[in-house]
Amino acid sequence: MVRDPPVPHRPRTSRSLDRLGNHRSLKQDSEGPEKGFLVVNADRQYQILRGLASPLRLRIMRHLLKQGPLNINQIAKAFRQPQSTIASNIQILEETGLIETKISKASKGQQKICYARYSEIVVKIDPEATNRDKDIIEVEMPLGLYTTSNVSAPCGLCSTEKILGMLDVPELFLDPARVKAALVWFGRGYIEYKFPNNAKVINANVEALEFIMELSSEVPGTNVDWPSDISLWVNGIKIGTWQCPGDYGDQRGILTPLWWKLEGSQYGILTSWRISQHGTYLGDIKLSNVTLDELQLAEHHSVKLRIGIDDKAGLPGGINIFGRGFGNHDQDIKMRLHLVKKQ
Repeated sequence: MVRDPPVPHRPRTSRSLDRLGNHRSLKQDSEGPEKGFLVVNADRQYQILRGLASPLRLRIMRHLLKQGPLNINQIAKAFRQPQSTIASNIQILEETGLIETKISKASKGQQKICYARYSEIVVKIDPEATNRDKDIIEVEMPLGLYTTSNVSAPCGLCSTEKILGMLDVPELFLDPARVKAALVWFGRGYIEYKFPNNAKVINANVEALEFIMELSSEVPGTNVDWPSDISLWVNGIKIGTWQCPGDYGDQRGILTPLWWKLEGSQYGILTSWRISQHGTYLGDIKLSNVTLDELQLAEHHSVKLRIGIDDKAGLPGGINIFGRGFGNHDQDIKMRLHLVKKQ
């Protein structure tokens, strides 16, 4: 059962249709602590695998995550191990970037304080995850591998087979099951991804940065006339806002599974966001004057991409992000690094 089509710009009510066509109450927004998340490319980051290849080092990482910052003496006491054993393993974890350390004053001399960096680590062995074609490096990020989320209901995730977890519960957006997501939606807030900056790895200069993704607005039920101001941020800088026309359910998406009811969002618009020295563009439309230099790509080993609804958006009509197996385009979120051509 679907309610009458909503009028654009109407304030959100306290109830909505869930993705199975049932009414349910909306949950309030809840922001949990930000947790570190690491995606490891097994072909290029094998040194990190070395850091993980020890039961003791894994236990140290878990202990730091649970207990907070500790010095080497405290860790040695916790595991009843010689300080020399702990120190050598800490050095490996530090060299591989799996923990952070800082030198601070102690009662006698100095001490090394160890900090956990990640609560989740995913090892990717798919050789097609990163493609190099002449002067373009392309990375396709699985839709569910976002590192941070801060969303509000209506919100949810589903794979190509089923709803993941419960609907309209923002706290579940960081559940590990999210890695299976093929469709993500939320009314307000954002999700953030961390892409590898492979141009820095090969010491290449970048002339343009591009993100490609299928997007639509989000409304209980669907409505082709439901505009939403969708924004992107790169490395913490807002690069632009695009007004998406609506939430499309007039026909089933080409790839959308048959179990997904027509009352739910079916497909979106394939968008290409490109940042160069000339500004930021969506296709041929200039969105802002933000240039590539402002993103300081050469200073970062990763490229952070945030997708969401700005708190000051004039038309906060929610967002659907389509991945492989949903919508009209069989892809997740693509990042392309366009390299400066060698003479």
